[in-house]
Amino acid sequence: MAWLADRGHEIVDHGTNGDGSVDYPDHVHPLAMGVKEDAALGILICGSANGVAMTANKHEGVRAAIAWRPDIAALARQHNNANVLCLPARFIAIPDAIDCIDTFIETAFEGGRHERRVAKITCA
Repeated sequence: MAWLADRGHEIVDHGTNGDGSVDYPDHVHPLAMGVKEDAALGILICGSANGVAMTANKHEGVRAAIAWRPDIAALARQHNNANVLCLPARFIAIPDAIDCIDTFIETAFEGGRHERRVAKITCA
């Protein structure tokens, strides 16, 4: 979080404050609601990132993507207009996670043919 704050990003921390086990949905739901309401980007960090991604994706308008390499983070933004990056803490080193975050933030949605596909994600 300090790395992001040093680069001028506003931080809203919904995370844990200790090393103990937590129920990740308790932290994911507030983040997802904030992303949906503020049209912001979010970052979730979890062991495998699967549970947090599944939980976040239950929220309409949230498109959470798991990435462990910058190219995957870039494609999530470019092709899927992902607005939440989910990082698998057990499988990614901190420098690689920072590269993924930086890429995710700096990459824009390409639109075009992807716009039609993204519009089909939400179930009605």
